[in-house]
Amino acid sequence: MQDQTNLLIIIAMMPFVGALAPGVMIRAGRNACATFTAIPTILALVMLGILAPDVLRGEVLQARFDWLPQLGLSASFFLDGLGLLFAGMILGVGLLIILYARFYLSAEDPMGNFYTYLLLFQGAMLGIVLSDNILLLLVFWELTSLSSFLLIGYWKHLPEGRQGARMALTVTGAGGLAMIGGMLILGNIVGSYELTDILASGEMIKADPLYLPALILILLGAFTKSAQFPFHFWLPHAMAAPTPVSAYLHSATMVKAGVFLMARMWPALAGTDAWFYIVGSVGLITMVLGALIALFKDDLKALLAFSTVSHLGLLTMLLGFGTQAAAVAAVFHIINHLTFKAALFMTAGIVDHEAHTRDIKRLGGLRHLMPITFVIGTVAALSMAGIPLFNGFLSKEMMLEEASHTYWAGNPWLVPALATLGALLSVAYSLRFIFHVFFGPVRDDYPHKPHDPPFGMYAAPALLVVMVLAIGLMPWLAEPLVTVAASAVTGADLHPHLKIWHGVTPALYMSIAAIIGGAVLLALHRPLDRAWIAAPRPEAKVIFEGLVDWLAALSSRVSAALHDGSISRYIAIFVVATLGFGLVAWMGGDLPAPDRAMTPVPPVAGVGALALIVATLGVTLGHRARFRSLIIIGVIGMMVSIGFVYLSAPDLALTQISVETVTIMLLLLALHFLPKDTPVESTGGRRFRDGVIAIGAGLGVALLTLAFLFRSGSTISDYHLANSYKGGGGTNVVNVILVDFRGYDTYGEIIVLGIAGLIIFAMMEAVLNGPASRRLRNTDYDRDLSADRHPLMMVVATRVMMPIALMVGVYIFLRGHNMPGGGFVAGLVVAIALLMQYMASGFAWTQARQKIEYHALIGWGVVIAGLTGAGAWLAGKPFLTSWFGYVHLPPIEEFELATAALFDLGVFLAVLGAVMLMLYSLSRIARYAGQTVNTEPMDYDPATRVPDHEEAE
Repeated sequence: MQDQTNLLIIIAMMPFVGALAPGVMIRAGRNACATFTAIPTILALVMLGILAPDVLRGEVLQARFDWLPQLGLSASFFLDGLGLLFAGMILGVGLLIILYARFYLSAEDPMGNFYTYLLLFQGAMLGIVLSDNILLLLVFWELTSLSSFLLIGYWKHLPEGRQGARMALTVTGAGGLAMIGGMLILGNIVGSYELTDILASGEMIKADPLYLPALILILLGAFTKSAQFPFHFWLPHAMAAPTPVSAYLHSATMVKAGVFLMARMWPALAGTDAWFYIVGSVGLITMVLGALIALFKDDLKALLAFSTVSHLGLLTMLLGFGTQAAAVAAVFHIINHLTFKAALFMTAGIVDHEAHTRDIKRLGGLRHLMPITFVIGTVAALSMAGIPLFNGFLSKEMMLEEASHTYWAGNPWLVPALATLGALLSVAYSLRFIFHVFFGPVRDDYPHKPHDPPFGMYAAPALLVVMVLAIGLMPWLAEPLVTVAASAVTGADLHPHLKIWHGVTPALYMSIAAIIGGAVLLALHRPLDRAWIAAPRPEAKVIFEGLVDWLAALSSRVSAALHDGSISRYIAIFVVATLGFGLVAWMGGDLPAPDRAMTPVPPVAGVGALALIVATLGVTLGHRARFRSLIIIGVIGMMVSIGFVYLSAPDLALTQISVETVTIMLLLLALHFLPKDTPVESTGGRRFRDGVIAIGAGLGVALLTLAFLFRSGSTISDYHLANSYKGGGGTNVVNVILVDFRGYDTYGEIIVLGIAGLIIFAMMEAVLNGPASRRLRNTDYDRDLSADRHPLMMVVATRVMMPIALMVGVYIFLRGHNMPGGGFVAGLVVAIALLMQYMASGFAWTQARQKIEYHALIGWGVVIAGLTGAGAWLAGKPFLTSWFGYVHLPPIEEFELATAALFDLGVFLAVLGAVMLMLYSLSRIARYAGQTVNTEPMDYDPATRVPDHEEAE
């Protein structure tokens, strides 16, 4: 059984792994690319077939491993009858689409990209139908929107393709955001995010007052994805995608995701009046409206697209009825719609591929020129129309039967009449597809002389129409799958019997009326088409684009008002908002009475605090003198370091001093390229405003700090103190926290620090190679330089300091686990030593002796830290779990070994590399700007050398 659950995880991940192959294999040719795209789909399909017998016996297979258990997010999957149905559809039709696309795409189309997008989309859809955690389902749900965006916009050179992709992403993405809210509400009601728990808690959910908000939000996600009214307009515009994409999206995947969600959530959400009136009504409207629009579309793919909208409405309506028989009909029609709709889209693609047009009014007579295509398209269209002996007829009859005894607000005829009208329109547009495309005389003005395609292109739709006929004549073939899928939807043990003849029932009369009425509409199509064109009617696309334009204009006005380029304004808005929220929280809080007295303030501490206040005021009032302000900032940093020493925090003091030194050096280097003074840019009124905000923020933080200091409270520090040695093997609690208890934070921080160094390097690259480089060349930076730019005293001092600093850095690194120090501080100490070399002997001289690239230091640091953390997995421990032990090697006394030292080595390398890369990046400006550079450690600058005869004088 464990092997089976492992297969379930492999099935879900297989397309994502397979997506790596097409981009590489396209170099070996189009056949190799298609083959290696099909292999992961075939393997997943085979593994699904291995699991299918157990599911068909009524078992539910589950597989789970915790991902983020604190958030309730687990990578859990399950396979029941409904999941088996949809997974089989996704993989089976996906395989046929891969074959069809191999012959459909032209040599100019980047096939590797197409197949990569296709497999990513396939994987996202599989994730939706197999997920047993609603948070994981939401992740896959959004992945379908993103991957479908890539597929719909595959032909990037077509404006309609880009527009269709944006429209699909906007509508389905917005619905997905609403669905996230609904799913979180469900998880909160049930107390679990596991889908199996939610489905078993239907009564609890429906009795909760939050049921209706959750239902509406979830249905918004389902309706947008499945193009239900009023969100139906995006789907036809997705037809700008290549036909293989259209066939896949419309038959088995994207638009069926919303239907799947409604079917999956049926046990938890169905059975209420709200469900019936929302889901049933929206489905009924969509079915009729989509069919009506489809009848008057001249583009083959547009006709089929709106027919998909109509059939999705039919499925939604059936699920909205909320009865077991309706659920059986919906499941059966999902299978039937898959077979005839995929075949019809492929047929439309064949006609377009061979005739070079999809315009129905430019076609006709193709049965003589394309007999194989004619047979395939006719059989599929007759099934879509619901003609007897084809599978579409069977599920249409079941739909009409359910509609015939469904009351809407007490009205017994409204639902049956509209359902019959939808079926009638379906017959009409299906017959139009057949007669207006394949019948009539052969024309002599086709854009290209049509003929049947090669076998590879019609093999897939031919197989599908064989299934259409097989299920239509022998419906018992589909009965096992319909049984387990419908049982999974309803949560009941169902045993439906699918048959061709149901006797003389109201559904039979409704079906006869639909067929006759559809034929009449086809005969009257020409005058009805003229009336349709002349009739005024709202266009959903125009309304959507108008709404988007209005929102864009409103956003532009708001953005222009708020984002005017003034950073002081941004900070003011942020600080005022923070103060407002803080004041609300403060006023609404219930603080206990103070239980701590204020400790005496020694004179030394008072003087230090006063000096800190004076220095801070000095920076505030004299910030326009940049160099003076930087010196005072250094004083502030040193005072903070002294404060850490006074408060017995040597680790923090050591880190503060190191960071302050490196920062001041880098800022000094940056100030070399800036004016000495900051210009006055703020008016007196704005400065007064900013001062009031700053004082308010300072007082708020001060009051909050005092509120905590005057009251007792428990902190996590007691845990760290108690477990630092026995849990992390170190007596330096601060270092153990950084490399063990909160090692993941530290790992993220060194990555961020490395990224910052790389960004500064990239920015300098842009400056030196962009338009700003001309200004640098024309700037006279060396006008105030002394001839002795690198004094002998400084050069000698740095030479002596270098080995000492390196030794100190190593010492601080090695002692960090038990005494103040560690990789972060050691990296800064070594960086200071190297900075001094640059300052003493110049950039070029020092850089010429550099043996290791700073980029590589950052990379190696992150890799070593990451591998150290991953090594814990080998012992079955969580990421970054430390190991430590004690070793005795005679004659050396017993000493400790800890994996935290390797992690600290990664921190050391990343910090050193990032700091030095920043220095390197800033120093290049001076060299690029034309300053002369040293080739010897103590050169004079030739540009300012005093001539020999002047020296003699």
